Amino acid sequence: MKDSRTAADRSRRPRVHVTDRIPDRVWGALQQDFETADAAAGVDGILASVTVMVDDSYLDAAGSELKIVANYGAGVNNIDLAAASRRGIVVANTPDVVTAATAEFTIALILALLRRVAEGDRLLRRREPWRFTLEFMLGESLAGKTLGIIGPGRIGREVARLAEAFGARTLFAGRQEPLAPLLAEADIVSVHCPLTEETRHLIDADALAQMKRTAVLVNTARGGIVDEAALVAALVRRELAGAALDVHEHEPSVAEGLLALENVLLTPHLGSGTLATRESMGMLAVDALRAVLLDNRLPENRVLPPLG
Repeated sequence: MKDSRTAADRSRRPRVHVTDRIPDRVWGALQQDFETADAAAGVDGILASVTVMVDDSYLDAAGSELKIVANYGAGVNNIDLAAASRRGIVVANTPDVVTAATAEFTIALILALLRRVAEGDRLLRRREPWRFTLEFMLGESLAGKTLGIIGPGRIGREVARLAEAFGARTLFAGRQEPLAPLLAEADIVSVHCPLTEETRHLIDADALAQMKRTAVLVNTARGGIVDEAALVAALVRRELAGAALDVHEHEPSVAEGLLALENVLLTPHLGSGTLATRESMGMLAVDALRAVLLDNRLPENRVLPPLG
């Protein structure tokens, strides 16, 4: 990167706007090198939560001094990459560090759904009468199941590794592998692809109709990949055995139809939600800000300009 700053520019601490609360360790690291700003206008960098839409109007409001948007997440569907590219703004994300936590949580959702953990918890909290019998609330084992993974990236591959340790067989669908055979064969369909214009509503009524009636759907990627209205309709018609969703099409709202269904497990976007993971994500984002704003170099974890 060419350094066009004046001596005065280089002597001042770059200004960074943080769009949401961040862990104390990350906040401390940020304040070592940067001045934090309450608003995006006139800043040099933005540390953006994935819930903030960084589009043309946002970038216009930030102004011409903006050099980098460091996204606090692996996905960048909340950033208009074309708009950032037109302005020469670097965009960075936080890959790798979310892999283990998200894969682990995916397995937790699969096991909880198959073994009816949340359903049993709700039954007890409603104080419904019950007694143990040999046929009471029988679930399914992950062992022997076919797990179909949509998106064979870092997280998808780690989910496969963990599932195989439980005795599952895994299939993949992605750019190189077709989706239809996976939908027809999988007992569990787990979504791990990024949200793009091509993958929005990838799991729609047609895709759901291709799944086994005994299959379940799990989504820990992005809510917009699943057409939730179509999912509710399939579940109500018993064309699908169940679903577990950590992400939602219109977050933080949850589709009303899903809330009433016992065979649905819902969580509030907890996939990467461990303190260690969130701290690692934040430190990676801070490193990207340092690379651009202090060292005048491109960070390795950049999305824009493209690697290579």
